[in-house]
Amino acid sequence: MKFLIVGLGNIGAEYDSTRHNIGFEIVDTFVLKNNGSYTLDRHAYVAEIKWKGRIFIVIKPTTYMNLSGKAVKYWMDKEHIPIENILVVVDDLALPLGTVRIRPSGSDAGHNGLKNIQLMLNTQNYSRLRFGIGNDFPKGRQVEFVLGKWANNEIAIIKENLLKCVEAIECFASQGISKAMNVYNK
Repeated sequence: MKFLIVGLGNIGAEYDSTRHNIGFEIVDTFVLKNNGSYTLDRHAYVAEIKWKGRIFIVIKPTTYMNLSGKAVKYWMDKEHIPIENILVVVDDLALPLGTVRIRPSGSDAGHNGLKNIQLMLNTQNYSRLRFGIGNDFPKGRQVEFVLGKWANNEIAIIKENLLKCVEAIECFASQGISKAMNVYNK
């Protein structure tokens, strides 16, 4: 069985360790745990991970957040991965910091990366792992907040939840979306 795991973020050192790049951080943790490494390929950094008889094509789009769908569509088609085996890992302002939610589908909730994926796939019926980044910012400062670096008091919460997200990815692939939701949506 083959899975496409997509970490959403923006490439470039200026975006490292920002809230909007938590998708990159989570898939990096998954790849590192499985002794994988990335190569730069079409529209993405790509790693192939073998785990318990499954193959994971892990991508970090190089298209920047707003055009993430281009990379998702390309790798989905290239690797012949059915939409039910796609998991998009994304930051979410609507969830408290460190909260993890897995869903089989849903709206883009104003997230430009999800909006572009939905446009390119022509559906919102793909699974996503949403990681809460909180919404502790003054009115009108949303962009600065999501593109901002983690505060020192947030780093421990992030690190604590990275491995939980890796386990959620593994559960999604080995036991299905329903089980992953039951275990990790607490």
